[in-house]
Amino acid sequence: MMWPFGNKTTRKARSFARMIRAKFDAAVTNADNVRHWANADGLSADAAASADVRQTLRNRARYEVANNSYAKGIVLTLANDCVGTGPRLQLLTEDAEINRIVETAFADWAREIRLAEKLRTMRMAKATDGEAFALLTGNPVLRSPVKIDAQLVEADRITNPALRMTDDTAVDGIQFDRHGNPRQYLVLRQHPGQTSFPSTVNAFDLVPVGSMIHWFRPDRAGQHRGVPEITPALPLFAQLRRYTLAVLGAAETAADFAAVLFTDAPASGEAAAVEPMDIVELEKRMATVLPDGWKLGQIKAEQPGTTYGEFKRELLNEIARCLNMPFNVAAGNSSGYNYASGRLDHQTYFKSIRVEQADCNSVVLDRIFAAWLSEARLLRDFTFLRGIDLLPHQWFWDGTEHVDPAKEASAQATRLSNNTTTLATEYARQGKDWETELRQRAKEKQLMKELGLSEAQAQPEQPSQDDEEDDTDVEDQRQAA
Repeated sequence: MMWPFGNKTTRKARSFARMIRAKFDAAVTNADNVRHWANADGLSADAAASADVRQTLRNRARYEVANNSYAKGIVLTLANDCVGTGPRLQLLTEDAEINRIVETAFADWAREIRLAEKLRTMRMAKATDGEAFALLTGNPVLRSPVKIDAQLVEADRITNPALRMTDDTAVDGIQFDRHGNPRQYLVLRQHPGQTSFPSTVNAFDLVPVGSMIHWFRPDRAGQHRGVPEITPALPLFAQLRRYTLAVLGAAETAADFAAVLFTDAPASGEAAAVEPMDIVELEKRMATVLPDGWKLGQIKAEQPGTTYGEFKRELLNEIARCLNMPFNVAAGNSSGYNYASGRLDHQTYFKSIRVEQADCNSVVLDRIFAAWLSEARLLRDFTFLRGIDLLPHQWFWDGTEHVDPAKEASAQATRLSNNTTTLATEYARQGKDWETELRQRAKEKQLMKELGLSEAQAQPEQPSQDDEEDDTDVEDQRQAA
């Protein structure tokens, strides 16, 4: 009996199959791309983002943000658009009185500890440091009956001073259990860059996972520490500054020379002898006679070049792309946009903002609210919370203003009339609680009724139609230009 694999034809086909190799152009290394792919490696997520690498990236990102106006503005805009004036809590229990008491108490506590400011700082740290840490600790100085506070900790302090954690169950200051869950954090008592207190530089505290909030964006599976979000843009920021300084230097060099003497005569010609590189002082409104055979010429200041503005725009567009930010937001300049293109670019940006806010809700705010509740239940004023284990809630953020409020109001009325939306959804777009707004509206209508005012009389004065048309014409002319 002959097995099929022993057949001569089959063996020939198998030999031919072994000669065929699948090939990807991107996997080929040749003399043209060997330098480009020289730094490509197969390191794991944690090995690629090692402690030394992250420290270098943090230092460079902080330096660039501190010295580059565009970098500073981009990071500030990102934090302001993401956090704004801060989140607002809305409870979703059936008891309206419990909802009102808890929401008011939490809002007062959040204002006292400056929660919105801390969230903006955490969002900026996420962009420049790659990660943000907040330690939930007691603060007896607070006037609020709930004495818990959120103390921000820089990423430099979350590390192991002894050999940077050689244990397999730890990653640079974060210890994990056998299931891969964070168990505790090593927090240095002093910042490694602190110039004072040298005796306590390596002293640290072990903080349980329940008391530490770690907010970062894992870009790879198995990544436990964050890298700066502006990392891909750091070389571009450097190029932007270098090009600006080079253009300025070229313009200054051309302006430093008022005039130059030159001659068309050959070296052995009949031009008068003049010392090369000699300097002649010129006075204003003065006529003079040049040496025989010499002419007076002025250097043209041809800088900045005509491509200077275009180069900066393209570079800023590439810089802002890693943050899902459109060019006009990054540059603070919408002169080249019309209404349609501006709206289209903002859709991607504001969607990324909503994703960021949802991540902040689950990673940061829910943890803070849970810690606040656990402390509030121990107080006499909140005894009604002791029998309630779960408080359903949601967070509201600042809404984004529409470029054309009239069009948005018309679209909103249409959606409400055909039942494709709800008041809760429409108010949520503006970052408002629909129940609070309806109660306020009911109070206003009741007061107008008591004062004998109609709806039209109580409304603010609107601009005339002629003024609106004039503004529209000016805007259309600006976009056409």
